[in-house]
Amino acid sequence: MLEARDRTARLLPLDRKAAAPAQGGVTIRPAEAEARFSLRLRGTVATAAGLRLDGRINTVSGDARRWAARLGPDEWLIGAPETDADLLAAAIGGDLAGRVHSLVDVSHRNVGIEVGGALAAVALDAGCPLDLGDAAFPVGSATRTLLGKAEIVLIRRPGAVPTYRVECWRSFSTYVYGLLQEAAFGVGPSERAAAR
Repeated sequence: MLEARDRTARLLPLDRKAAAPAQGGVTIRPAEAEARFSLRLRGTVATAAGLRLDGRINTVSGDARRWAARLGPDEWLIGAPETDADLLAAAIGGDLAGRVHSLVDVSHRNVGIEVGGALAAVALDAGCPLDLGDAAFPVGSATRTLLGKAEIVLIRRPGAVPTYRVECWRSFSTYVYGLLQEAAFGVGPSERAAAR
């Protein structure tokens, strides 16, 4: 088995495309490279590595820099700047020492795409079956769902302008990014009028 002693440079997905030009009030851009971990833990603890882990299922805690999305009773998806990967893993491992848990680095598997703008939810609705209204999917929500034919994790970030984070597997990133671009083109005058 090959043991990696040092982190290797990662090829960035989506050819590091610049943000797609705003279409109908929607901007789409690839997120920066991040470290991501899948954490499985029986029961809950209040925090690990400074991240809240005791929130309700289908919520996200933290900020745009470090975040933890609770996706199930014993499952979290954790993100942080790529440069913090080793430190974050060590901190989580230290804080959970003595507790049965699994922490797996899934940084090479996942790709993040930021979708923002007044009509971001309308563009996401083109391929996502969830109700993304404020009452059903408020700021701080996070869940597994589908976008077109791809499984994603959808996170709603805080802010005056609606902002969503789409996490998908690297192999689906070109498809998901393209679907979002096409959906943004389809946001027409009727959706813009209804959003006012």
